[in-house]
Amino acid sequence: MQSSSTSSGTDFQPLKERWTALLEHFKDDPRVARLMNTRIGQYLSNHSFVALSVLMFSAMAAVPVGLFLTFAVVTTMMSAVGFVFFEAFLLFVGGLALLWVLSGIALFAIVASAIVNFMYITIFGLLNRYYPHLTKEGVIEGEESECETSKEKDLKDE
Repeated sequence: MQSSSTSSGTDFQPLKERWTALLEHFKDDPRVARLMNTRIGQYLSNHSFVALSVLMFSAMAAVPVGLFLTFAVVTTMMSAVGFVFFEAFLLFVGGLALLWVLSGIALFAIVASAIVNFMYITIFGLLNRYYPHLTKEGVIEGEESECETSKEKDLKDE
Protein backbone atom coordinates (compact mmCIF):
# COMPACT_ATOMS: atom_id res chain seq x y z
CA MET A 1 0.00 0.00 0.00
CA GLN A 2 2.75 2.35 0.86
CA SER A 3 4.50 1.79 -2.44
CA SER A 4 1.39 2.84 -4.34
CA SER A 5 1.16 6.10 -2.35
CA THR A 6 4.81 6.85 -3.07
CA SER A 7 4.35 6.09 -6.75
CA SER A 8 1.31 8.38 -6.91
CA GLY A 9 3.34 11.01 -5.04
CA THR A 10 6.12 10.76 -7.58
CA ASP A 11 3.59 10.97 -10.42
CA PHE A 12 2.09 14.03 -8.83
CA GLN A 13 5.42 15.87 -8.57
CA PRO A 14 6.03 16.31 -12.37
CA LEU A 15 2.39 17.32 -12.84
CA LYS A 16 2.79 19.97 -10.14
CA GLU A 17 5.96 21.26 -11.77
CA ARG A 18 4.29 21.52 -15.20
CA TRP A 19 1.28 23.26 -13.67
CA THR A 20 3.52 25.77 -11.88
CA ALA A 21 5.47 26.42 -15.09
CA LEU A 22 2.20 27.00 -16.96
CA LEU A 23 0.97 29.45 -14.33
CA GLU A 24 4.29 31.32 -14.43
CA HIS A 25 4.02 31.49 -18.22
CA PHE A 26 0.53 33.01 -17.91
CA LYS A 27 1.67 35.50 -15.29
CA ASP A 28 4.51 36.60 -17.57
CA ASP A 29 2.09 37.32 -20.42
CA PRO A 30 1.67 41.13 -20.72
CA ARG A 31 -2.10 40.87 -21.21
CA VAL A 32 -2.48 38.83 -18.02
CA ALA A 33 -0.14 41.18 -16.15
CA ARG A 34 -2.29 44.13 -17.27
CA LEU A 35 -5.42 42.32 -16.05
CA MET A 36 -3.84 41.38 -12.73
CA ASN A 37 -2.89 45.02 -12.09
CA THR A 38 -6.53 46.10 -12.23
CA ARG A 39 -8.87 46.05 -9.21
CA ILE A 40 -10.73 43.01 -10.56
CA GLY A 41 -7.47 41.14 -11.12
CA GLN A 42 -6.28 41.89 -7.60
CA TYR A 43 -9.65 40.86 -6.16
CA LEU A 44 -9.60 37.57 -8.07
CA SER A 45 -5.97 36.99 -7.00
CA ASN A 46 -6.96 37.38 -3.33
CA HIS A 47 -10.19 35.34 -3.65
CA SER A 48 -9.24 32.15 -5.43
CA PHE A 49 -12.70 30.56 -4.98
CA VAL A 50 -14.39 33.41 -6.83
CA ALA A 51 -11.68 33.31 -9.51
CA LEU A 52 -12.19 29.58 -9.98
CA SER A 53 -15.97 30.08 -10.11
CA VAL A 54 -15.64 32.82 -12.74
CA LEU A 55 -13.22 30.67 -14.73
CA MET A 56 -15.52 27.64 -14.57
CA PHE A 57 -18.57 29.72 -15.50
CA SER A 58 -16.73 31.32 -18.43
CA ALA A 59 -15.49 27.98 -19.70
CA MET A 60 -18.86 26.28 -19.34
CA ALA A 61 -20.82 29.21 -20.79
CA ALA A 62 -18.61 29.47 -23.87
CA VAL A 63 -20.27 26.55 -25.65
CA PRO A 64 -23.92 27.62 -25.15
CA VAL A 65 -23.10 31.26 -25.94
CA GLY A 66 -21.18 30.16 -29.02
CA LEU A 67 -24.07 27.95 -30.12
CA PHE A 68 -26.55 30.77 -29.55
CA LEU A 69 -24.44 33.26 -31.50
CA THR A 70 -24.04 30.72 -34.30
CA PHE A 71 -27.80 30.17 -34.29
CA ALA A 72 -28.43 33.94 -34.36
CA VAL A 73 -26.02 34.51 -37.25
CA VAL A 74 -27.36 31.55 -39.25
CA THR A 75 -30.95 32.62 -38.58
CA THR A 76 -30.18 36.18 -39.68
CA MET A 77 -28.46 34.96 -42.83
CA MET A 78 -31.29 32.55 -43.62
CA SER A 79 -33.90 35.24 -43.08
CA ALA A 80 -31.98 37.59 -45.38
CA VAL A 81 -31.64 34.88 -48.02
CA GLY A 82 -35.24 33.85 -47.45
CA PHE A 83 -36.33 37.46 -47.79
CA VAL A 84 -34.52 37.71 -51.11
CA PHE A 85 -36.10 34.47 -52.33
CA PHE A 86 -39.51 35.54 -51.01
CA GLU A 87 -39.18 38.89 -52.76
CA ALA A 88 -38.17 37.12 -55.96
CA PHE A 89 -41.17 34.82 -55.59
CA LEU A 90 -43.49 37.78 -55.02
CA LEU A 91 -42.05 39.59 -58.04
CA PHE A 92 -42.53 36.43 -60.11
CA VAL A 93 -46.15 36.08 -58.99
CA GLY A 94 -46.75 39.81 -59.54
CA GLY A 95 -45.20 39.58 -63.01
CA LEU A 96 -47.41 36.63 -63.88
CA ALA A 97 -50.47 38.46 -62.58
CA LEU A 98 -49.52 41.52 -64.65
CA LEU A 99 -49.02 39.31 -67.70
CA TRP A 100 -52.47 37.73 -67.24
CA VAL A 101 -54.13 41.12 -66.70
CA LEU A 102 -52.46 42.62 -69.76
CA SER A 103 -53.37 39.56 -71.83
CA GLY A 104 -56.98 39.88 -70.65
CA ILE A 105 -57.02 43.58 -71.53
CA ALA A 106 -55.57 42.81 -74.98
CA LEU A 107 -58.16 40.07 -75.55
CA PHE A 108 -60.94 42.39 -74.40
CA ALA A 109 -59.66 45.16 -76.71
CA ILE A 110 -59.57 42.77 -79.68
CA VAL A 111 -63.07 41.41 -78.98
CA ALA A 112 -64.51 44.88 -78.35
CA SER A 113 -62.87 46.20 -81.53
CA ALA A 114 -64.26 43.26 -83.52
CA ILE A 115 -67.74 43.86 -82.12
CA VAL A 116 -67.61 47.60 -82.82
CA ASN A 117 -66.29 47.00 -86.37
CA PHE A 118 -68.97 44.37 -87.00
CA MET A 119 -71.67 46.74 -85.76
CA TYR A 120 -70.23 49.62 -87.82
CA ILE A 121 -70.16 47.58 -91.00
CA THR A 122 -73.58 46.09 -90.36
CA ILE A 123 -75.31 49.34 -89.37
CA PHE A 124 -73.86 51.39 -92.23
CA GLY A 125 -74.53 48.57 -94.68
CA LEU A 126 -78.16 48.49 -93.60
CA LEU A 127 -78.41 52.28 -93.69
CA ASN A 128 -76.89 52.37 -97.18
CA ARG A 129 -79.29 49.71 -98.31
CA TYR A 130 -82.51 51.07 -96.83
CA TYR A 131 -81.71 54.79 -96.57
CA PRO A 132 -79.37 55.61 -99.44
CA HIS A 133 -80.28 59.31 -99.36
CA LEU A 134 -78.47 59.61 -95.97
CA THR A 135 -75.13 58.81 -97.53
CA LYS A 136 -72.99 61.47 -99.16
CA GLU A 137 -73.88 60.31 -102.63
CA GLY A 138 -77.53 60.25 -101.68
CA VAL A 139 -77.33 63.78 -100.26
CA ILE A 140 -75.78 65.05 -103.49
CA GLU A 141 -78.37 63.22 -105.50
CA GLY A 142 -81.03 64.60 -103.22
CA GLU A 143 -79.77 68.16 -103.77
CA GLU A 144 -79.71 67.65 -107.49
CA SER A 145 -83.17 66.28 -107.38
CA GLU A 146 -84.27 69.29 -105.35
CA CYS A 147 -82.65 71.58 -107.89
CA GLU A 148 -84.31 69.72 -110.65
CA THR A 149 -87.61 69.85 -108.86
CA SER A 150 -87.20 73.57 -108.23
CA LYS A 151 -86.31 74.11 -111.88
CA GLU A 152 -89.29 72.08 -112.86
CA LYS A 153 -91.46 74.18 -110.55
CA ASP A 154 -90.01 77.35 -112.05
CA LEU A 155 -90.70 76.07 -115.54
CA LYS A 156 -94.21 75.14 -114.57
CA ASP A 157 -94.80 78.54 -113.04
CA GLU A 158 -93.79 80.33 -116.19
